[in-house]
Amino acid sequence: MPLLAIAYFSISGTTEKLAHAVARGADGRAQVTLCRITGGDIVSGRFQNESLLETIDGADAVAFGSPTYMGGPAAQFKAFADASSDRWSQQRWANTIAAGFTTGACASGDQLHTLSYFSILAAQHGMLWCGLDIPGGEDPSGRNRLGSQLGLATHLIDGSLPESDLGTAAYLGLRLAKMASRNG
Repeated sequence: MPLLAIAYFSISGTTEKLAHAVARGADGRAQVTLCRITGGDIVSGRFQNESLLETIDGADAVAFGSPTYMGGPAAQFKAFADASSDRWSQQRWANTIAAGFTTGACASGDQLHTLSYFSILAAQHGMLWCGLDIPGGEDPSGRNRLGSQLGLATHLIDGSLPESDLGTAAYLGLRLAKMASRNG
């Protein structure tokens, strides 16, 4: 069974809900490890959690998640990405399937830039990017509500994540698990 690592940062719990939904979607098709990036992982501005990085070293698929702050991923996620540079130079994550998810304050809150950041991070590592294959506005269940093909982008409505976005996250987890099974 492939290993899906979900590497994410969450401050308010919204991104964490998405991470858990991605995990639910992969349940039964992949072994899932939630790799939460915490403030305690950042020491003097540098990410310092070798065991989290080692988990990703052994993963067949990785989902990157962060809220979108000021048009990009949170600083805590960026510190994690910066710490992956030793792995980049060795291409340890090459051929691993990767995907991304993010949430922002507004429907047009520059979440695409965060997803682009994730896909470039994956490309630098030689990873294989997995986007969404649900046409925006076309799904009977309302999945991919904001129509982002690069990955899951969402925002809160009246302070809550829409169920359709949690459904999209679960679908992304399922898609990652299926792709990792084929890749292995």
